[in-house]
Amino acid sequence: MVDDKMCVGVLKDSMMLRIDPTMHGTLLKKEGCREMDFTKRPMRGMVFVDSFALETDRELGDWIQIALEFNPRAKASKKK
Repeated sequence: MVDDKMCVGVLKDSMMLRIDPTMHGTLLKKEGCREMDFTKRPMRGMVFVDSFALETDRELGDWIQIALEFNPRAKASKKK
């Protein structure tokens, strides 16, 4: 969570990222990136990145930076 908004997470061997929905199609073309289908249906603006695409500090940092750049424009979840 960054500023009370989902940003980055880990599920098994993949990292989950909240990204700019306008970049969704472009980022899916990157090796190791795939649609987040945790709920059995694709979620635009959310992707999984497989561990083999995160082996170096630079690779990990580049993906995290993508999520952090979108975070200020992302909408926060409604508080319960």
